[in-house]
Amino acid sequence: MEPQPTAAHAIETVFRLESPRVVAGVARIVRDVGIAEELAQDALVAALEKWPRDGVPDNPGAWLMATARHRAVDLVRRRETYARKLAEIGRDLETTAPFEEPADPDDIDDDLLRLVFTTCHPVLSPDARTALTLRLLGGLTTAEIARAHLVPEPTIAQRIVRAKRTLATKNIAFEVPYGPDRGARLGSVLDVIYLIFNEGYAASAGDDWLRPGLCEDALRLARVLSSLMPKEPEVHALTSLLEFQASRAAARTGPDGAPVLLKDQNRRRWNRMLIARGIRALGRADATSTGAPGPYALQAAIAACHAHAYTYEETDWRTIVTLYGLLAARSPSPVVELNRAVAVSMADGPAEGLKLVDALAAEPALRDYHLLPSVRGDLLARLGRTAEAREEFVRAAGQTGNERERALLLSRAAECAS
Repeated sequence: MEPQPTAAHAIETVFRLESPRVVAGVARIVRDVGIAEELAQDALVAALEKWPRDGVPDNPGAWLMATARHRAVDLVRRRETYARKLAEIGRDLETTAPFEEPADPDDIDDDLLRLVFTTCHPVLSPDARTALTLRLLGGLTTAEIARAHLVPEPTIAQRIVRAKRTLATKNIAFEVPYGPDRGARLGSVLDVIYLIFNEGYAASAGDDWLRPGLCEDALRLARVLSSLMPKEPEVHALTSLLEFQASRAAARTGPDGAPVLLKDQNRRRWNRMLIARGIRALGRADATSTGAPGPYALQAAIAACHAHAYTYEETDWRTIVTLYGLLAARSPSPVVELNRAVAVSMADGPAEGLKLVDALAAEPALRDYHLLPSVRGDLLARLGRTAEAREEFVRAAGQTGNERERALLLSRAAECAS
């Protein structure tokens, strides 16, 4: 009997949350991320067949892991190409204890970290590393990754397929490297951890504004890296940035799950423990730095400005404008310039910010970026040009893939119309 759509949707939601750990755990057995993903998908198919009939297990993540792991063991036994690996790990697999969730939220299972470093191997191009990591660890679909990077879906699909093939043919070890090899991959690892966090913090597609599981995984990975690489300032800086961002999570949605803008958030709901952790991590970044601050240190300093302001009106926008200027010089990006324009609008007025936003209108990278018309709509509304603002909010709503964000933008458009 076919499962009901609602049951199938619930199962797919669970799988989306659990798939990174399942893929990582199975990849440790088969040593091939492409095959690991296929086995995880097989476990999903098994869940779609059994759970609607037998009920959802008490620990669905453990069930998916056990199912995928058993299939991996069968595959290792069955294929001659895995004969050597079977000789090395076959007996251990038979006696290994069933998969359990980490007891301590900070005690992240090493398989996730191995998977991050494997998918960020320098044998892959930077674009391929990002796409593959978002697919395997972020749980994003090919279409969602394409939307997030403003490129055609077939391009992303090709990157992912080629990346898996390259890792397999080059026989890349599934491990956390040490020494110079770890440092060589560090930049890519930090970038993809940040991308995973951002996808959880403001989902590019789907029905939910937040995906807390992705934020938690990214933050754990950053914390683990901080302990593994205590002398790397940008590792501490990224950890600081994520601590600050995560501190706002409870205030970013209303009771109905709708997004709440920064200026409207109840800052008493910000997590002061996470803010304190962010301040300490930023201090470690400063203490270990021997030169100009890196991009994550600058972003963490910007986040710290928001964290130190107990009300929106107390925000030190002048300092934020300066920090964005340094960030734009350090890591030029149209998105950074757009954020700087917002800060300028708060420090010097919406007219000054609008000049900077209009100068970005011709940027190819921002052509389908919904936050460009969204920011422009906000600035126009603040200037009293409500008809133009409404058009921009409607345009932004048509460009976002997230249903919650689309509803918010259309609501703002309606406010301008009234």
